[in-house]
Amino acid sequence: MIPKFPFDRINWTSSVFLIATFLTAVIGTPLYIAHFGIDWFLIGLFFFYFFATGMSITLGYHRLFAHKAFKASRPVKILTLLFGASAFEDSALDWASDHRQHHKHVDDEHDDPYSISKGFFWAHMGWIFFKLYPRPLANVGDLKKDPLVMWQHRHHRTIAMLFGLGGPTLLGYLYGGGPAALGAFLIAGVTRVVCVQHCTFLINSLCHTMGNRPYDSSTSARDSWFMAIFTFGEGYHNYHHSFQHDYRNGVKPWQWDPTKWAIWTLSKLGLVSELRRVPEEKILLAELREMKRLAEAQLESGRSWTVSCPTREEAYQALLEMSQQLGEGYHELEKSIAAQIKVSRAALMRWREICAQTGEHLMHWRSLEPSAV
Repeated sequence: MIPKFPFDRINWTSSVFLIATFLTAVIGTPLYIAHFGIDWFLIGLFFFYFFATGMSITLGYHRLFAHKAFKASRPVKILTLLFGASAFEDSALDWASDHRQHHKHVDDEHDDPYSISKGFFWAHMGWIFFKLYPRPLANVGDLKKDPLVMWQHRHHRTIAMLFGLGGPTLLGYLYGGGPAALGAFLIAGVTRVVCVQHCTFLINSLCHTMGNRPYDSSTSARDSWFMAIFTFGEGYHNYHHSFQHDYRNGVKPWQWDPTKWAIWTLSKLGLVSELRRVPEEKILLAELREMKRLAEAQLESGRSWTVSCPTREEAYQALLEMSQQLGEGYHELEKSIAAQIKVSRAALMRWREICAQTGEHLMHWRSLEPSAV
């Protein structure tokens, strides 16, 4: 017997839009390029709108409105609300409500709106196809008090059509008439929307499936330097779920996080303020805790086979020593944080070095496991 498909639960507006824009992007845009070609104006227009709308989601919708990671001036709010709506990802109010619910109930099959426990496709975009429930919006009371957010909430579809699709089309017409207007609509409008949306969706799906968990392995969220490239720094998702109110996602100096750099630059220009940062001691404490857990798990699993090989026994003892040092460092740092004692830079560097050395020992240890030799 063929199971009944829940047609009555489909969000037809969102479903038709997602399917139509995707098909237009993968069929209509190549046909246009084949017939009319493409020039630097259309390429530049695509990247401008990709940057403006993508950054408005990461900087505005996500770090400003959903997490209150900093405070923004009126011009910054207006620009991120206009370009954010142009990404066709709902209003900032709805987006923030869903995202706060996700953080509160991450990986919960029932309460996490885009839980990875329901599968990759569901987390990626399936939840949008079947999202018919009315949002209670009980978790965004602070945003309801913001008149700009509420204005955008009431008019975000109109803004999206006029600003997100009409804007590039008009610019294309002014540049080169009808053919350029069509090209701008297809490339900087529709195709750009599809690209920005799927980059956002991949944070919910891929960054809960592939990557590292250096801060907390109890959540499915993972750090992915690869996804950070396409999402203006949002790929460092394990850090974000561990410290969601930090205005940074790529907390290390070498990590790619243009959103962080943009917020910092805006603060120097006086356009944003009160940037929230997690103290370095708390970040290191999370790293030490996770490395300590990994080392203890590897030691426990390896006790039964170390005695048969001197090299394994030597590696076991080295890892055991590193695990003990991690434990000492973890408890010392934990006490300092609890007592609000300032930790010296030298101590932080020493514990970071121990953490890095333990990581190297773990890699060596795994190479000596019976299944690997």
